[in-house]
Amino acid sequence: GLHQVGGEESGTSLADAFRMIRLAGKFALPLPYPEILISNRFVMGQGLTTVAEGVIAPWARRADRVITDDGQLVDEFDVVQGTNVAGEPRDEIIFERSESVKLPANFRAIMAMTRVAAMSGALEKLLELTISYVGERKQFGRPISGFQAVQHNVARMAGEVAASTRASDAAIEALDTDRFVVQVSAAKVRVGEAAGIVAEIAHQAHGAMGFTHEHELHHYTRRLWAWRDEYGHEKEWQQLIGCRIASVGADRAWALISDCAD
Repeated sequence: GLHQVGGEESGTSLADAFRMIRLAGKFALPLPYPEILISNRFVMGQGLTTVAEGVIAPWARRADRVITDDGQLVDEFDVVQGTNVAGEPRDEIIFERSESVKLPANFRAIMAMTRVAAMSGALEKLLELTISYVGERKQFGRPISGFQAVQHNVARMAGEVAASTRASDAAIEALDTDRFVVQVSAAKVRVGEAAGIVAEIAHQAHGAMGFTHEHELHHYTRRLWAWRDEYGHEKEWQQLIGCRIASVGADRAWALISDCAD
Protein backbone atom coordinates (compact mmCIF):
# COMPACT_ATOMS: atom_id res chain seq x y z
CA GLY A 1 0.00 0.00 0.00
CA LEU A 2 0.93 3.68 -0.14
CA HIS A 3 1.97 3.59 3.52
CA GLN A 4 4.72 1.10 2.65
CA VAL A 5 6.44 3.10 -0.09
CA GLY A 6 10.16 3.20 0.63
CA GLY A 7 10.06 0.20 2.94
CA GLU A 8 12.76 -2.45 2.68
CA GLU A 9 10.29 -5.14 1.58
CA SER A 10 8.13 -3.00 -0.69
CA GLY A 11 10.36 -3.06 -3.75
CA THR A 12 10.53 0.74 -3.66
CA SER A 13 13.30 3.09 -2.59
CA LEU A 14 13.67 5.96 -0.17
CA ALA A 15 13.74 8.23 -3.22
CA ASP A 16 10.28 6.93 -4.12
CA ALA A 17 9.13 7.78 -0.59
CA PHE A 18 10.31 11.38 -0.99
CA ARG A 19 8.45 11.65 -4.30
CA MET A 20 5.26 10.42 -2.63
CA ILE A 21 5.77 12.95 0.17
CA ARG A 22 5.97 15.68 -2.46
CA LEU A 23 2.57 14.59 -3.78
CA ALA A 24 1.19 14.52 -0.24
CA GLY A 25 2.40 18.10 0.21
CA LYS A 26 0.82 19.16 -3.06
CA PHE A 27 -2.57 17.92 -1.90
CA ALA A 28 -2.18 18.99 1.76
CA LEU A 29 -2.67 15.45 3.05
CA PRO A 30 -3.74 15.87 6.72
CA LEU A 31 -1.85 12.81 7.98
CA PRO A 32 1.66 12.09 9.35
CA TYR A 33 2.54 10.49 6.02
CA PRO A 34 6.27 11.38 6.01
CA GLU A 35 6.72 9.98 9.51
CA ILE A 36 4.90 6.76 8.58
CA LEU A 37 7.09 6.18 5.53
CA ILE A 38 10.36 6.93 7.30
CA SER A 39 9.54 4.85 10.38
CA ASN A 40 8.50 1.94 8.15
CA ARG A 41 11.84 2.24 6.39
CA PHE A 42 14.00 2.11 9.50
CA VAL A 43 11.91 0.56 12.29
CA MET A 44 9.37 -2.02 11.21
CA GLY A 45 6.67 -3.00 13.67
CA GLN A 46 2.98 -3.18 14.44
CA GLY A 47 0.84 -0.10 14.86
CA LEU A 48 1.42 3.54 13.99
CA THR A 49 4.93 4.80 14.60
CA THR A 50 5.73 8.50 14.32
CA VAL A 51 9.03 10.39 14.44
CA ALA A 52 9.77 13.09 17.01
CA GLU A 53 11.99 16.12 16.59
CA GLY A 54 13.32 16.27 20.13
CA VAL A 55 10.19 15.60 22.18
CA ILE A 56 7.69 17.04 19.67
CA ALA A 57 6.04 14.32 17.60
CA PRO A 58 3.45 14.71 14.82
CA TRP A 59 0.25 12.89 15.76
CA ALA A 60 1.71 11.32 18.91
CA ARG A 61 -1.85 11.28 20.31
CA ARG A 62 -2.66 8.57 17.74
CA ALA A 63 0.67 6.73 17.74
CA ASP A 64 1.57 3.42 19.34
CA ARG A 65 5.30 4.13 19.25
CA VAL A 66 7.60 7.08 18.73
CA ILE A 67 11.13 7.21 17.35
CA THR A 68 13.10 10.27 18.43
CA ASP A 69 15.54 11.79 15.98
CA ASP A 70 18.43 10.81 18.27
CA GLY A 71 17.59 7.10 18.03
CA GLN A 72 15.29 6.33 20.97
CA LEU A 73 12.30 4.03 20.49
CA VAL A 74 9.53 4.83 22.97
CA ASP A 75 6.58 2.49 23.57
CA GLU A 76 5.12 4.07 26.71
CA PHE A 77 4.66 7.82 26.90
CA ASP A 78 2.29 10.55 27.98
CA VAL A 79 1.13 13.16 25.51
CA VAL A 80 0.61 16.90 25.87
CA GLN A 81 -1.42 17.81 22.82
CA GLY A 82 -0.37 20.74 20.68
CA THR A 83 -0.48 22.01 17.10
CA ASN A 84 1.74 23.89 14.71
CA VAL A 85 0.71 27.09 12.93
CA ALA A 86 -1.12 25.03 10.31
CA GLY A 87 -3.23 23.30 12.94
CA GLU A 88 -1.47 19.97 12.42
CA PRO A 89 -1.00 17.88 15.60
CA ARG A 90 2.46 18.45 17.07
CA ASP A 91 2.37 16.79 20.48
CA GLU A 92 4.92 16.81 23.28
CA ILE A 93 5.82 13.34 24.52
CA ILE A 94 6.84 12.63 28.11
CA PHE A 95 8.55 9.31 28.83
CA GLU A 96 10.88 7.64 31.32
CA ARG A 97 12.03 4.52 29.48
CA SER A 98 13.17 3.90 25.93
CA GLU A 99 15.38 1.58 23.96
CA SER A 100 18.05 2.59 21.49
CA VAL A 101 17.61 1.84 17.81
CA LYS A 102 20.23 2.10 15.11
CA LEU A 103 19.48 4.95 12.75
CA PRO A 104 21.68 6.21 9.91
CA ALA A 105 24.09 9.02 10.76
CA ASN A 106 22.27 11.29 8.31
CA PHE A 107 18.83 10.65 9.84
CA ARG A 108 18.19 14.32 10.64
CA ALA A 109 18.96 15.19 7.02
CA ILE A 110 16.54 12.47 5.91
CA MET A 111 13.82 14.00 8.05
CA ALA A 112 14.67 17.48 6.76
CA MET A 113 14.31 16.06 3.26
CA THR A 114 10.73 15.05 4.07
CA ARG A 115 9.96 18.72 4.68
CA VAL A 116 11.81 19.78 1.53
CA ALA A 117 9.74 17.33 -0.51
CA ALA A 118 6.45 18.35 1.09
CA MET A 119 7.20 22.05 0.69
CA SER A 120 8.15 21.67 -2.97
CA GLY A 121 4.80 19.97 -3.59
CA ALA A 122 2.87 22.68 -1.75
CA LEU A 123 4.70 25.37 -3.71
CA GLU A 124 3.66 23.76 -7.00
CA LYS A 125 0.05 23.83 -5.82
CA LEU A 126 0.23 27.49 -4.80
CA LEU A 127 1.47 28.42 -8.25
CA GLU A 128 -1.38 26.49 -9.88
CA LEU A 129 -3.98 28.09 -7.61
CA THR A 130 -2.63 31.57 -8.25
CA ILE A 131 -2.45 31.19 -12.04
CA SER A 132 -6.04 29.94 -12.04
CA TYR A 133 -7.31 32.73 -9.79
CA VAL A 134 -5.68 35.66 -11.59
CA GLY A 135 -7.00 34.29 -14.88
CA GLU A 136 -10.57 34.34 -13.57
CA ARG A 137 -10.63 37.42 -11.30
CA LYS A 138 -11.61 40.57 -13.17
CA GLN A 139 -10.93 44.24 -12.44
CA PHE A 140 -11.73 47.15 -14.75
CA GLY A 141 -13.36 44.77 -17.19
CA ARG A 142 -10.49 42.34 -17.72
CA PRO A 143 -8.72 39.51 -15.88
CA ILE A 144 -6.10 40.75 -13.46
CA SER A 145 -3.62 38.41 -15.17
CA GLY A 146 -3.44 41.08 -17.87
CA PHE A 147 -1.83 43.62 -15.52
CA GLN A 148 1.94 43.85 -15.72
CA ALA A 149 2.46 43.93 -11.95
CA VAL A 150 0.48 40.71 -11.54
CA GLN A 151 2.33 39.09 -14.42
CA HIS A 152 5.64 40.03 -12.82
CA ASN A 153 4.65 38.50 -9.49
CA VAL A 154 3.39 35.29 -11.07
CA ALA A 155 6.59 35.01 -13.09
CA ARG A 156 8.59 35.44 -9.90
CA MET A 157 6.51 32.71 -8.26
CA ALA A 158 7.18 30.39 -11.19
CA GLY A 159 10.91 30.98 -10.89
CA GLU A 160 10.90 30.25 -7.17
CA VAL A 161 8.86 27.08 -7.66
CA ALA A 162 11.14 25.86 -10.46
CA ALA A 163 14.23 26.47 -8.33
CA SER A 164 12.64 24.68 -5.39
CA THR A 165 11.66 21.67 -7.47
CA ARG A 166 15.18 21.41 -8.86
CA ALA A 167 16.74 21.74 -5.40
CA SER A 168 14.48 18.96 -4.13
CA ASP A 169 15.30 16.75 -7.12
CA ALA A 170 19.04 17.33 -6.68
CA ALA A 171 18.87 16.24 -3.04
CA ILE A 172 16.92 13.09 -3.96
CA GLU A 173 19.45 12.29 -6.70
CA ALA A 174 22.28 12.59 -4.16
CA LEU A 175 20.60 10.19 -1.72
CA ASP A 176 23.19 7.41 -1.99
CA THR A 177 26.23 9.70 -2.24
CA ASP A 178 28.48 11.56 0.17
CA ARG A 179 26.89 14.80 -1.02
CA PHE A 180 23.43 14.00 0.36
CA VAL A 181 23.66 16.03 3.57
CA VAL A 182 25.06 19.06 1.74
CA GLN A 183 22.41 18.81 -0.97
CA VAL A 184 19.63 18.52 1.61
CA SER A 185 21.09 21.50 3.44
CA ALA A 186 21.05 23.57 0.26
CA ALA A 187 17.54 22.38 -0.59
CA LYS A 188 16.16 23.17 2.87
CA VAL A 189 17.58 26.68 2.57
CA ARG A 190 16.41 27.28 -1.00
CA VAL A 191 12.94 25.82 -0.58
CA GLY A 192 12.48 27.55 2.77
CA GLU A 193 13.28 30.92 1.25
CA ALA A 194 10.93 30.22 -1.64
CA ALA A 195 8.16 29.29 0.79
CA GLY A 196 8.16 32.78 2.27
CA ILE A 197 8.22 34.52 -1.11
CA VAL A 198 5.63 32.35 -2.84
CA ALA A 199 3.19 32.35 0.08
CA GLU A 200 3.35 36.15 0.27
CA ILE A 201 2.72 36.61 -3.45
CA ALA A 202 -0.09 34.04 -3.44
CA HIS A 203 -1.92 35.92 -0.70
CA GLN A 204 -1.37 39.25 -2.46
CA ALA A 205 -2.77 37.86 -5.70
CA HIS A 206 -5.82 36.33 -4.03
CA GLY A 207 -6.56 39.45 -2.01
CA ALA A 208 -9.13 39.24 0.79
CA MET A 209 -10.48 35.96 -0.57
CA GLY A 210 -7.19 34.25 0.21
CA PHE A 211 -7.40 35.18 3.88
CA THR A 212 -10.74 33.49 4.47
CA HIS A 213 -10.81 30.15 6.25
CA GLU A 214 -13.15 28.77 3.61
CA HIS A 215 -10.62 29.21 0.81
CA GLU A 216 -8.09 26.41 0.35
CA LEU A 217 -5.08 28.72 0.09
CA HIS A 218 -4.29 28.63 3.80
CA HIS A 219 -4.03 24.84 3.77
CA TYR A 220 -0.80 25.32 1.84
CA THR A 221 0.61 28.62 3.07
CA ARG A 222 0.27 27.78 6.76
CA ARG A 223 1.83 24.37 6.20
CA LEU A 224 4.72 26.00 4.38
CA TRP A 225 5.32 28.36 7.29
CA ALA A 226 5.27 25.45 9.73
CA TRP A 227 7.38 23.04 7.67
CA ARG A 228 9.97 25.74 7.05
CA ASP A 229 10.88 25.66 10.74
CA GLU A 230 10.72 21.90 11.26
CA TYR A 231 14.03 20.01 11.24
CA GLY A 232 16.01 23.19 11.09
CA HIS A 233 15.37 26.68 9.76
CA GLU A 234 17.57 28.02 6.96
CA LYS A 235 20.19 29.43 9.33
CA GLU A 236 21.02 26.01 10.78
CA TRP A 237 21.54 24.44 7.36
CA GLN A 238 23.46 27.45 6.05
CA GLN A 239 25.87 27.04 8.93
CA LEU A 240 26.25 23.34 8.17
CA ILE A 241 27.08 24.09 4.53
CA GLY A 242 29.64 26.69 5.58
CA CYS A 243 31.29 24.37 8.09
CA ARG A 244 31.39 21.48 5.63
CA ILE A 245 32.97 23.58 2.87
CA ALA A 246 35.48 25.05 5.32
CA SER A 247 36.43 21.57 6.48
CA VAL A 248 37.31 20.29 2.99
CA GLY A 249 39.15 23.40 1.85
CA ALA A 250 38.86 25.57 -1.23
CA ASP A 251 40.38 23.01 -3.62
CA ARG A 252 37.67 20.42 -2.90
CA ALA A 253 34.69 22.71 -2.35
CA TRP A 254 33.38 22.34 -5.91
CA ALA A 255 33.62 18.55 -5.82
CA LEU A 256 31.66 18.57 -2.56
CA ILE A 257 28.65 20.31 -4.06
CA SER A 258 28.74 18.90 -7.59
CA ASP A 259 28.97 15.63 -9.46
CA CYS A 260 32.60 16.28 -10.33
CA ALA A 261 35.15 13.79 -9.06
CA ASP A 262 38.49 14.80 -7.61
